[in-house]
Amino acid sequence: MKKHLSVITEFGMITIATIIIAAGVFFFLVPSTVSVGSISGLAIVIGNFIPLPISAITMILNVALLIIGFIFIGREFGAKTVYTSILLPAVIGVYETLFPNFTSITQDPFIDMICYLFTVSVGLAMLFNRNASSGGLDIVAMLLNKFLHMELGNAMSTAGMVVAVSSIFVSDIKIVIYGILGTYLNGIVVDHFIFGLNPRRRVCIVSDKEEEIRHFLLEELHSGATIYEAIGAYTMEPRREILAIVDKHEYGKLMTFIEKHDPDAFVTVYPVNKVMYKPKQPSRFRE
Repeated sequence: MKKHLSVITEFGMITIATIIIAAGVFFFLVPSTVSVGSISGLAIVIGNFIPLPISAITMILNVALLIIGFIFIGREFGAKTVYTSILLPAVIGVYETLFPNFTSITQDPFIDMICYLFTVSVGLAMLFNRNASSGGLDIVAMLLNKFLHMELGNAMSTAGMVVAVSSIFVSDIKIVIYGILGTYLNGIVVDHFIFGLNPRRRVCIVSDKEEEIRHFLLEELHSGATIYEAIGAYTMEPRREILAIVDKHEYGKLMTFIEKHDPDAFVTVYPVNKVMYKPKQPSRFRE
């Protein structure tokens, strides 16, 4: 029962995220005519040559890319990507029916683009945090990564820039520049919403209060830690370094504890974008 409820909750959140993304596309991207690097942006360009609704063109492109992805990449997308790829154009179609002949709220392409970036970035962050995506250019990026050995981030930017530049055939140079700028900003804003709201940090600690810090991490923060053997280059004396991955709230508590109990500790901090692990069963020590 709990498993079914979890799946329902998961797909419910994915549905809400997709509705938010579709709203950004319909209410801000389409009226602005700015082709920000996305499948929806490409659909806007193609819509100038093919008399079909943006939702229909987006659906055709997404289905075509899903088929190509299944052939050349495999089933790595999962049910979530298939679901969002089909749901996104369907929701845009609902907006087209509810708001026919919709025009820009702001009457300014640049402001429309900014509103689109923030709206869509919230939805994309919700999807990425649930190991889902909106399909489209994500699949193109995976293809470039597999066959041209490009890093996934660079592949995503490359595919997006190609789409943005394609608007030169239907828009003036100002709109093209907006699209290129929007594509660049889109990656920054998405990263902010994914990693900036609850950033994780890799904290490395060398301290004479090693046992107290280790106990604080395990018992107070309920966090894990790894201990490495190290040798100081100046004294050549053996030391031990504690490494822990903590979130924003844990980081503040940990630094306060270290400053209070060992202000002379040597601490280095690094940002962490992603953590993958399988939670361990509680040990006897922690019981």
